[in-house]
Amino acid sequence: MFHIGIRSALTGSHAAGLIWLMRFTCAVALLLSVSSLARADPEQGKLPLALNPDFQFRKAKIYTLSQNLPRNKGQRGNNPATQTSKASFKSSSAIQEASLNFERSYRMYGAVTALDQRQRFGQYFDFFWRAKRPSDVTVRFEYKQEKLRAFVQAKEQAYQNVHGTNRSEFRVVGDEYFDDGQVLAWRCLLIEHGRIVAEKRSFLWD
Repeated sequence: MFHIGIRSALTGSHAAGLIWLMRFTCAVALLLSVSSLARADPEQGKLPLALNPDFQFRKAKIYTLSQNLPRNKGQRGNNPATQTSKASFKSSSAIQEASLNFERSYRMYGAVTALDQRQRFGQYFDFFWRAKRPSDVTVRFEYKQEKLRAFVQAKEQAYQNVHGTNRSEFRVVGDEYFDDGQVLAWRCLLIEHGRIVAEKRSFLWD
């Protein structure tokens, strides 16, 4: 019985040592893993730039839908010397105002309640782009908002076997717009096979 008791004690001591060694090894491995991830994160979102003439942005349209209705500017008295230029300006302003009113009506269509309307207020980004050959393309919209400063957010849309002229719309509206502010800088990317093949960016993007 005494001999057996000694074996049990030795076995328990040996087991405790092994458990401590295993815990220490796991802790070291976990620290190395976290350190490695911390170093890798800043590079994770970067994609290689490989601009390709088969892909191109045609134009970008940005529209801000605000809570306030657009105001009609008051007209001043006519001066015979500038009557012609004012008539031309008035015609151009009328066309622009009609376009803005249509855009607002289009964006607000179906929003009946105040909550529905709040979810429509914000900024709309329409990108028109072209693919000269069939391919799988991801359109990635990256942007920085006023209250988040340098923090970069992103939205993506994926297209399979796409070809010709296309339009991609991205929205920063509702709570996202009211909580974090307007978009101050942005860029839009066309990505094929993990590479950036076309890019369009705002003036303030760096």
